[in-house]
Amino acid sequence: MKWKSLVLLAAVIFSFSKVQADPVEPFGFPPLITSLKLATAIDFCGEEVPLGVQEVREGLEKELLLSLWNRPQVILWLKRSTRYLPYIEEVLRNEGMPDDLKYVAIAESALRPHAHSKKGAVGFWQFIKYTGQKYGLVINNRIDERRNIFASTRAATRYFRDLHEIFGSWALAAAAYNMGEEGLMSEILEQGNNDYFHLYLPLETQRYLFRIIAIKLIIEDPAKYGFYIPDEHYYPPFHFDQVSIECADETPIRIVAKAAKTTFKAIKELNPEIRGHYLAEGNYNILIPKGDAEEFQARYKNLLKQWSSNQQERIYFVKEGDNLTAIAEQFGVPLASLIIWNRLNPRETIHPGDRLIIYPQKPVYVDIDNENNNNGAALASDQ
Repeated sequence: MKWKSLVLLAAVIFSFSKVQADPVEPFGFPPLITSLKLATAIDFCGEEVPLGVQEVREGLEKELLLSLWNRPQVILWLKRSTRYLPYIEEVLRNEGMPDDLKYVAIAESALRPHAHSKKGAVGFWQFIKYTGQKYGLVINNRIDERRNIFASTRAATRYFRDLHEIFGSWALAAAAYNMGEEGLMSEILEQGNNDYFHLYLPLETQRYLFRIIAIKLIIEDPAKYGFYIPDEHYYPPFHFDQVSIECADETPIRIVAKAAKTTFKAIKELNPEIRGHYLAEGNYNILIPKGDAEEFQARYKNLLKQWSSNQQERIYFVKEGDNLTAIAEQFGVPLASLIIWNRLNPRETIHPGDRLIIYPQKPVYVDIDNENNNNGAALASDQ
């Protein structure tokens, strides 16, 4: 019996070892070493990359290998490219800017609207707040256009145009985009050299352009690197209508969603720059699902009127010793709802005399009046 157990154990170990020894890459993927057979001429924005310089070739090979090793990430780049790159390409084309700049957005955010860095950079192009506002983006606690593909791309285009005018090359413009124009200018002056490929820069910036070029090589010829994605597996472009709305007061996004005959989530995903659950007072251009713009304004005004008359808000004035948890329990409402209704920061302290809005626990239903709506659509709960 002991002998049979040993034989069984050996068989299990052998099988496990065999599984572990199988190649990580699926059959059919080209060996990584063949991916380093670079073309004799590679450029970025029309500027030649000096592959004859050993350090340049090594840097590009490193970034290409690191990108290819992370195959799931590359697949996501490719699948997202059909959703976002057409809009970026259109802006660059209309502004007379090099098409290669679109790869900067992939390097910066992997085409994720909510990408966020430790340094406070946000969005597709990873603008920090100061630079984003300098180039016309609205950035506050209610709207953050760094997350908007259209607004942020226009801002990035203007920024790159200025950087190119300052430094005279797209490679240096990309370096300045990464490390800041003042930092790059100081290095150029100190080192007496204005060639990106011969400047000693922060390590992240030394790698930056090579990473962008590696992305360009893969995106332009994915099959060469073993990526065969059927057309139907790419993510579809956005299809939307744009509507203008006026908010005389703070307006719940759910009202906009109902007027567009869609969901809160759909509105947030089409308009990732909107923060929170409410639109502040003002005028907005909002994207809604394609085909839902007809009669939108009539539905929106009707819903807003009904919501305003039915909200039955209750005003509570904070007393000495109160805290948000105790107030929520007192009125039988979720703490999270209390925070949302009053746009509170849970880390900040409330004070005696502060005014809080507390809605009834019972959900409020808002329907479209069939007589006032040509298509007679009844909308769902206001919950």
